[in-house]
Amino acid sequence: MSKLYKFFNCRLLRDGALIREDLWIRSGKILDPREVFWHEKMQADVEIDCGGLILAPGFIDVQINGGFGVDFSTPSDVMKEGVMKVAKGLLQHGCTSFCPTVITSEESLYKKVLPSIRRTPGGAHGATVLGLHVEGPFINPDKRGAHKEHLIKNLENINIKDLENFYGSLDDVSIITIAPEVAGDMDIITKLAKRKIVVSVGHSTADLTIAERAAVKGATFITHLFNAMLAFHHRDPGIVGLLTSTEIPVPIFYGLIADGIHTHPAATKIAHRSHPKGLVLITDAIISLGLPPGVHQFGPQTIEMHNEKATIAGTNTLAGSVASMDECVKRFRKMSGCSVVEALEAATLHPAQVLGIQDQKGTTNPGADADLILLDDSLTVHATFIAGNPVWLKKAGFVSRLIEAKFNLPRNILH
Repeated sequence: MSKLYKFFNCRLLRDGALIREDLWIRSGKILDPREVFWHEKMQADVEIDCGGLILAPGFIDVQINGGFGVDFSTPSDVMKEGVMKVAKGLLQHGCTSFCPTVITSEESLYKKVLPSIRRTPGGAHGATVLGLHVEGPFINPDKRGAHKEHLIKNLENINIKDLENFYGSLDDVSIITIAPEVAGDMDIITKLAKRKIVVSVGHSTADLTIAERAAVKGATFITHLFNAMLAFHHRDPGIVGLLTSTEIPVPIFYGLIADGIHTHPAATKIAHRSHPKGLVLITDAIISLGLPPGVHQFGPQTIEMHNEKATIAGTNTLAGSVASMDECVKRFRKMSGCSVVEALEAATLHPAQVLGIQDQKGTTNPGADADLILLDDSLTVHATFIAGNPVWLKKAGFVSRLIEAKFNLPRNILH
């Protein structure tokens, strides 16, 4: 039988609260302690003292375009193990799962990239790949942001088979961003939802009526709220109005880039107070994440990065974020004034709910994957675990030596 691990002296994030409770793990899964005590009557093989830190699920990023010099919309980057380079780099930021995101591109590029990025379990090699987020090309050119206008296409009269032929494959696609106003009768939304593909509305000029119709058809997510959509207006709040709409079948989830650049603190606070249970922190990070300031290539666009701000060269158009998920969690908490629990759940439970995997990811409930992070009260990550195994430890962190010893790890190998 596999070893039984016990994490103690921690504040465990569970069911919307931080509780003083031990966490038991075996074979990469979180166990019900009652089964261990009452039925198996087992003692832990290994006990890990968490030093009073917060023990939470690992972060999940459902919209990230690249990082560490890798762009998911560049075939050469993807073919050269670029996805795994990003997956490895994310561990230091407490991110244990992510959806590589491909922006509006040529049809030939999709056929190269999409079949090359597969759902992949995480481990010491990097974070889990949860499937692709395909952002475009079926968006509105008037709200294209950093997307190339000549590559944008209309979705009207296109069926599932047409999409499969266009993209090359939908097998490993988890999310598709579309502008509902370019989707005709929007039946394609229903068909995608039946395929268990999350439809997200974004890069759109849709008014609230159109946005509500998309939600009725099966759209359940909003791509980077406030960005690349009609501005909120008191007589027609547009897509933003979905946060409080009573005309949709289920509450909407919405992505928010809390880097302090894409969304003003006041807007962040308004969104959170309007619909806190639907807020999903995303980085929307690009190739420049983890790189020094300068000029970088993002898909077909040239990007300039200065003072933590990335723009299309020669313009003021934002091209994505360069903030990591742990930084977004910290900044979101500060901007919104929310609790530690709310900040953490926006990067763990809520993205898992968007993807329908909340029984496996984003939770510390029994039966879930033991993808975990240890954080201090400032929400700085001290350790990252996948399937119960340490995959990154903060250098000189006060728990790193304890964990290295308990797991028989070479000193500093994971820093």
